[in-house]
Amino acid sequence: MFASLPMYDRATTADANDRFWALIREEYGSGPDRLSRDLDLHSSWESPDMLLSQTCGLPFRTVLHGKVNYVCTPDYGLRGCAPGYYRSMIAVRHDDPRRKLAEFDGATLARNDVLSQSGWGSIWNHLAETGADIRFGRIVDTGAHAVSAEAVAIGEADIAALDAATWILLKRESDIGRRLRAIGHTRPTPGLPYITAKTVDPEPLFAAMQRALARLSQRDRARLLIKRLVRIQEADYLLEPNPPREN
Repeated sequence: MFASLPMYDRATTADANDRFWALIREEYGSGPDRLSRDLDLHSSWESPDMLLSQTCGLPFRTVLHGKVNYVCTPDYGLRGCAPGYYRSMIAVRHDDPRRKLAEFDGATLARNDVLSQSGWGSIWNHLAETGADIRFGRIVDTGAHAVSAEAVAIGEADIAALDAATWILLKRESDIGRRLRAIGHTRPTPGLPYITAKTVDPEPLFAAMQRALARLSQRDRARLLIKRLVRIQEADYLLEPNPPREN
């Protein structure tokens, strides 16, 4: 079995994630000694050897639902969002003279993944739901929110949708965050779910994670941004519209 906590696992959070996993493993009573960090995420999420991982709402509802068990969702305490929900900040370069989304018709969008709710589904739904009459001239897939942010900051792209937790981390920890500004945000959607393999009972795992989080130091909790663990109805994930997989 393997475990991974990949969504915000960066240089500044890796040690805190390791300590969180060590407590989860201790409370659960079994599991791998260390987190796996060299996995292909999409294939690993469908592996029968997955004890714990974290995915995104879009692959959860389009690919993984029915193939994995939902465990819970972290609440990052994001402003304007119900517990366990998140939204994306619509980010542009700090010195870009354009102030409104409508001015970005024909712009280049930096997108981490076509199966990303926060990087693609959120902005696609935002345009559809607000009736914004714009089309992106080009979409660049970067593989990670931080890379999308960098692409905008250095002028390789004009705009990106970055989830609000990533936005906090970028602003807190990197020069790139200070070179970006938000021109708006998308509506809240269910957050990044923790999942386990279909053969694993999620209830003992959920209980272990709750106890582990209660034992995690306030410093590590603040570093990971996790306020609490909540349960969101799986139907609420499935209700979200699915964006096209092509550009």
